[in-house]
Amino acid sequence: MIKFERYKLDNGLQLIVYPDYSTPMVALDVCYHVGAKNENPERTGFAHLFEHLMFGGTKNIPDYDDALQHAGGENNAYTTNDLTNYYLTLPKENLETGFWLESDRMLELDFSEEKLNVQKNVVIEEFKQRNLNQPYGDVWPLLRELAYKVHPYQWQTIGKEISHIADASLEEVKAFFYRFYAPDNAVLILSGHVDPEECLKLANKWFGDIPNRNVNKAPIPQEPRQQEFREMTVERDVPDTALYLAFHMPDRRQRGYYVCDLISDVLSNGNSSRLYQRLVKEEKLFVELDAYVSGDHDPGLFIVSGKLAEGVTIPQAKAAIWKELQHMQQELVSAVELEKVKNKLEANLVYSQMNYLNMAQELANFENIDRAERINEQMVIYRSISSADLMLQAQELFQETNCSQLNYLAKK
Repeated sequence: MIKFERYKLDNGLQLIVYPDYSTPMVALDVCYHVGAKNENPERTGFAHLFEHLMFGGTKNIPDYDDALQHAGGENNAYTTNDLTNYYLTLPKENLETGFWLESDRMLELDFSEEKLNVQKNVVIEEFKQRNLNQPYGDVWPLLRELAYKVHPYQWQTIGKEISHIADASLEEVKAFFYRFYAPDNAVLILSGHVDPEECLKLANKWFGDIPNRNVNKAPIPQEPRQQEFREMTVERDVPDTALYLAFHMPDRRQRGYYVCDLISDVLSNGNSSRLYQRLVKEEKLFVELDAYVSGDHDPGLFIVSGKLAEGVTIPQAKAAIWKELQHMQQELVSAVELEKVKNKLEANLVYSQMNYLNMAQELANFENIDRAERINEQMVIYRSISSADLMLQAQELFQETNCSQLNYLAKK
């Protein structure tokens, strides 16, 4: 059982403190409840742009990194479709420096045309590098557009297209900041060598005066149930032809999410898994083959992706994968196989929770879903799942009308 303290400041900021006295270090994590799904479809990539802008300095602290390094700290950030997460680690003696730095940039950034243009150029180069200039770089944009027609998961965090960032004005960027980067749209997590009462005192001292911005987010349009098989074929200059099958699956609040996660592990977690043993090792149809869940907070995707062996056609590869998916629908996974998958998953979970920074990020993630307390419920749910649950979920999940197929052909 992970034990943590929870508080709420008058301005709406949630505070979660997880003491871990096995380390002399502290992790300070600020998770804003804004991701790519909260963007205007005509101005995508803003949440990710802010991942860069937030390190550009404030009027009070021109150089964030320099100030943190003087305190012996390190920092980083990441953006998903659901959240934007900023985290730093530093020695416990310098904890207050972290509060000072993070509260200052929550209050106000040093906005200027010059700084915006610098970061826009960085993001545009990243877009080119990630989506245009590397093999298989446009797989996710294509797959998202194919699978989603309504939900904003149809674009990546980097954005739908370069022009959305290139054309962004300083006024639009400022408006996005003051709309979402606020105490009443964030959670502050402290993990490591911390005293909960001291953290509450410091939170009130540094964050307490930041005004509540009455964050009122527009409802996210929900994706209707897919009613037809979708297929897209593209040809690219890549070494191997690849096949991607995407199925809509339950969201992170539902038990079905955990069932799908176990199905993905039965199919492809490790060299003893079904897809590897049968389709890579025995039948030699694929050189790589994986099944995984996207991990999104709203209903996400269950993906089966593989790179085809030389001479294998898309229809052959597709038929072989569907045969394995049908086994999941028609035959109970043995108790031994299911227990092995659960044990491996639990071992990974326990191992990840030994790290104070991982703990801060996990608590932030669950709080963004809806409540951090879910961190103590996940293994209970996994343990309660039966072979019959896997079969029933597979029957619902693996339907042709719920499938979007991307054929990614290597140029001859």
